[in-house]
This record gives sequence, structure tokens and C-alpha cells, in this order.
Amino acid sequence: MPEQDNQSFEEMLNASFKTIHNGEVVEGEVIAVKPDEIDLNIGFKSDGVITRQEYSDDNNLDLTTVAKVGDKMEAIVVKVSDVDNMVILSYKRLAQEKGNEKLREAFENQEVLTGKVVRVLNGGLSVMVDDARVFVPASLVADTFVKDLHQYDGKEIQFVITEFNPRKRRIIGDRKQLLVAKKEEVQKEFFEKIHVGDVIEGTVKNVTDFGAFIDLGGVDGLLHISEMSWGHVDNPKKLYHVDDKVRVFIKNINGKKIALSRKFEDENPWNGADKKYAVGTIVTGKVARMTDFGAFIELEPGIDALLHVSQISKDHVDKPSDVLTTGQEITAMVVELRENEHKISLSIKAMNKANDENDNYADVDIDSYKNGDNE
Repeated sequence: MPEQDNQSFEEMLNASFKTIHNGEVVEGEVIAVKPDEIDLNIGFKSDGVITRQEYSDDNNLDLTTVAKVGDKMEAIVVKVSDVDNMVILSYKRLAQEKGNEKLREAFENQEVLTGKVVRVLNGGLSVMVDDARVFVPASLVADTFVKDLHQYDGKEIQFVITEFNPRKRRIIGDRKQLLVAKKEEVQKEFFEKIHVGDVIEGTVKNVTDFGAFIDLGGVDGLLHISEMSWGHVDNPKKLYHVDDKVRVFIKNINGKKIALSRKFEDENPWNGADKKYAVGTIVTGKVARMTDFGAFIELEPGIDALLHVSQISKDHVDKPSDVLTTGQEITAMVVELRENEHKISLSIKAMNKANDENDNYADVDIDSYKNGDNE
């Protein structure tokens, strides 16, 4: 056969194949699969090859587990080489383009997306949505500061796209605004149904020196130290711990601030105090705490009485700690009761005088005491 005829036949053969270009999407049939390579018949004079790196970011993926001979696949043309008769294809890049198109539509429609966190970075989370990557900055992961983002690794999260610029590789997701919106919805529903006086069970969320914040079901309330008990509370952290269940009632609602209390009226130790602690009654209690002007005596949980320094003894006492110790049990006489103010004044001196001399005791004016508030 003449050389010219051979050339004409080769030209005719080449012309029978379609032409392809870099960036073009082609469809082919799988003709061979190896652990690190997939070969496709794409109707071109050369077969197409998808390497493991162009199929997935997983460098350990065995491609025989994801494709088999006879499968139809689409891929994007990366390189056409006449030198080694090879067409390099990328399944991964095509999947990314399709995924990016979905992200673009979600960005335009402010659609809520769900993706899996595939990597925790220094500044945020890398999330996959249909083979497309979204970056969620640390500041947009939650509505509160998150110290360790690794708690989200491998988990699915929801977010919206707030910036879409694939050319600059800036596809930004925001989870925070969804959480804020959800919290506002929960708060709105919660405040519509609660009232002052309602009894509710909550969970201790945080404990401070001045009180405890109680999670009431998506809304926090403050249980102030003064409302934790009818008795004196020195340190809330000794009484409550995070995740403790606590029964409280709503004392006040001011805007979005909820004041809580544990001082239930039916548990008020001052009920019936006019009889138990009438003036002239001899009582026994323990020294709870002391100041320079007097000692506070716990008569029962929730009821402290003031024993003024001048009423400890007929002899002069500079300060209570000179003659008393915390926890010491003492007996004294009630010399004044102000039930409405929850104030009781005691006197050892008056009791001793009554016992020794069978004389009338002198009333002691609690208002004359320096800082004599027994709260």
C-alpha cells in the first residue's frame, strides 16, 4: 500500500475520534481498575486515566472498592498528551465543581447546608459538602467562645454560606447565626409561657462567687447568693456544682433577665418565729461567724441571731473572738425580735442577770448596734 494511502488511512482514523480539550467534561466506560488507577474509554484515540490523587483526597483509598469494569463515569480533562498517548482525567475536580455549584445556589438562596467536619485547623473547621470544601472560621463555629474545636472533628454541622468566591478559594460558612436565631426563637417561646412565681427545675450551668447561673431549658436565670437558702451562704461553690439539678422559682423577670430563688415560703424557718423566739425565751445555738461588734448565732438553719459584744458578759469584752470560737455552742436570752425584718437580738448578760438576781432585764435596742444586720 502506498505511503500516501497509509497517511490518508491514519488521518481518517484520527478524524473518526472526537476532539477533546483541557477543562472539558467527558463521559466514559471503565475498562480497567487498579488500586491506584481507573482507565476509561472516552471515545478518543487514547484512553482516559484517573489516578488515585485525581479521584480522592484519601491517599490510601483502594480504587477497586469504588469502581468496576463497565461502570459509566464522568470526569474533567486535565491534560491531553500526544507524546505518551494519555489523557489525564480528574473525577475529584469535577465533583468539586459540581459541589461548588450547589454551594453557589445555597449562597444565593441562603439555604441551610449540612456538612461533615473533615479537618480541624488552627483558625476554624474544614467541612465537606458533596466533595466541595467550606471553611467555617472559629469565630463562626458557635455563639460562645470554643476553646477546643476538636470536639467537632468527624461530626456533621449545619451552616449557611456567607461568602462564595471559589476562584480565591474563599467559601465561608457560618454556624453561629443559626445558633443565635435558634436561641432567640427558644427564648421567645420560653418568655411567652413563664410567669413570676412559677416553679421550675433547671441545671446548674456556671457557679460564681455571687451566685449560680441556671439553665432553664435554653434560657439562663440567675440564682443569687442571697436567694440560695434561708440561711447564710458563704460560698456558692460549696453548695452547687455544674450539672446539678436544682428546683427554683421565678422571683422576677426584667426584660430577658430572670431572677431565681430557692427560698420557698413554705420552707421559711421564720414561720412561727414569734412563738419560738419570743422575747424572754432562752435559746441555744452555735457561733456561725463573728465581727468586731458581735457574733452571729445560728439558732437553726436559716435563722441567725445577733449577740452584740456588749451583751456577751457583764465584764468588758473588746471583741467576740476574745471569748468565743466559731462552732461554739452558747445559751442566751432573746431580748428583741423583729420578725418582719428577720432580726433577733440575744444577750448572755441579760440571761445571767435574770438567773442571778431574778431581776428585770433591760431591753436591748438592735438599732444601736454597729452594723447589726444579721443578713
